[in-house]
Amino acid sequence: MATTSVAETTGRGGMTREEKKVIFASSLGTVFEWYDFYLYGSLAAFIGAAFFSDYPEATRNIFALLAFAAGFLVRPFGALVFGRIGDLVGRKYTFLVTILIMGLSTFLVGILPGSASWGVAAPVILIALRMLQGLALGGEYGGAATYVAEHAPNDRRGFYTSWIQTTATLGLFLSLIVILVVQNWLGKDAFAAWGWRIPFILSFILLGISVWIRLSLSESPAFKKMKEEGKGSKAPLSEAFGQWKNARIALLALFGLTAGQAVVWYAGQFYSLFFLQNVLKVDGQSVNIMIAIALLIGSGFFVFFGWLSDKIGRKPIIMAGLALAILTYFPLFKALTHAANPALAQAEQTIRAVVTAAPGDCTFQFNPVGTAKFNNSCDIATSFLSKSSVPYTVADGPAGQPATIKIGDATVTSYDATAAGAGATAKSASFAHDMNLALQKAGFPLARDPAKVPDAKLDGFIAANPELGLNAATVRAGDKTVTPVADLVKAKLLTADQAAGATEMPVYTVPNGGAFKMVADPSAINWPLTIAILTVLVIYVTMVYGPIAAILVEMFPTRIRYTGMSLPYHIGNGWFGGLLPATVFAMSAAKGDIYYGLWYPIAIAAMTLVIGVIFIRESKGVDLNAIK
Repeated sequence: MATTSVAETTGRGGMTREEKKVIFASSLGTVFEWYDFYLYGSLAAFIGAAFFSDYPEATRNIFALLAFAAGFLVRPFGALVFGRIGDLVGRKYTFLVTILIMGLSTFLVGILPGSASWGVAAPVILIALRMLQGLALGGEYGGAATYVAEHAPNDRRGFYTSWIQTTATLGLFLSLIVILVVQNWLGKDAFAAWGWRIPFILSFILLGISVWIRLSLSESPAFKKMKEEGKGSKAPLSEAFGQWKNARIALLALFGLTAGQAVVWYAGQFYSLFFLQNVLKVDGQSVNIMIAIALLIGSGFFVFFGWLSDKIGRKPIIMAGLALAILTYFPLFKALTHAANPALAQAEQTIRAVVTAAPGDCTFQFNPVGTAKFNNSCDIATSFLSKSSVPYTVADGPAGQPATIKIGDATVTSYDATAAGAGATAKSASFAHDMNLALQKAGFPLARDPAKVPDAKLDGFIAANPELGLNAATVRAGDKTVTPVADLVKAKLLTADQAAGATEMPVYTVPNGGAFKMVADPSAINWPLTIAILTVLVIYVTMVYGPIAAILVEMFPTRIRYTGMSLPYHIGNGWFGGLLPATVFAMSAAKGDIYYGLWYPIAIAAMTLVIGVIFIRESKGVDLNAIK
């Protein structure tokens, strides 16, 4: 490739063949890296079953926390490590190394034996591989964005780099599609047992394709020109962050651009998925399909807004995306509830639970990995209501008394799990049963699975479920399946003590006698409206994300560009964005309002909007070689 400077390419017509190759190769490799990174989140339940289930709860919780957090937390460190190398050695080989690390670590997860085979070594290695993923991603994005930007004409840099901006969404889309295809091909049981490994193993093929393409590329012309002129930095880290003139730019990039961009990105793609599945109770497969369709429709806007930023500027588009998110998140997510679960929307408008608890009994339930235990009676009550998507208020009650929950005409008493000791399991089952009956009677959309009841437990089951109106003699005279006791014990339907020496036992199927679950009626879901709302949220993502690479690259000189733009990007996206789902849920749980947590992305976006409007300079059309 010729070493023509970026400035010299300004004003040309279409892309050259070499420029198309640069964009394609950089984007494709970055798509594969995002695919690798998202697989872990999408398949977390299966990974947990394979690597953490054999350990004591305390150990399991530590591993789960580390495994979840490691990928996000180390991204900024990857930005520092690989950003420095990229500014010293070059863009091409640095982000080639990152994709090798990402691809190999992802492939190894797919073949890594579980804890049943390797014991504690298995989760330890898994966490190490997850950390390698985060480090690699921290270096990849900055390298790809910088590489493409330094090949782009000054007046088309937004359009060129916007193709890189599609990669995170396309990586998520690709991971969802691969998971859906493999799951439907193998069936749910085989997928859960071993099929979840296939998407990880496929990463090796993607790695080979990406490396083959990237090896054919040349170094960035801007970097080559800088090296030929002897103007490269000998200490990119200290120059980028130890000198106030550059550190100030990095701080502005973080708080005036990437923090707000990150929360809009995670709210529009990740939290919307979480909200549909965990709050609105839409089944997981339907949610994945809805998100995939919205991503497919909306992804083209990354390129559109990148192109538009070359015409009207980066700053107006990013700030407009932030402003729209701030103004419309509440009505959009409320509309999503009406579209995806109208029965829940109706119940929330008419019923509000009241939790009466002793002062100080309720805590802020920040639980990023779902492993923390909240044992106070108020925490148990509010956690149950939050997970059931039930709005509530908390009122002060007498000290020393357990919390009570009033739902319609029913009042249910909670319990303290610590004080209950060995009886906590029985109290939990009784509490959940009474709460679900009260919610169902109040109009919340709860369904109840059939229950399989061994004969030894039938009388107790009937006594615990008087609402079913069952008669023991009638049930025993009906259909039954004689099952070996060993199978019942294995399925946890019976204990060895309850079997009382029997080798076989009749098992009765009781309709509507099993576990309660909040559901979104599939026949009531408004698919077109749900997908339309999700698409709007994706378009907001494209507005804040499409031009972001171009403006970040244009803020830093060539000698520290890779280092300077990578760190604020990954702090914003890895920390401000990565903790969004857990933070939003905790805030909603604390307030008793499924929408209250939206104040988190709104507040961060508002901060970024104010700082960005005041302090961020427009940079479209700047000559990268002229930035000092």
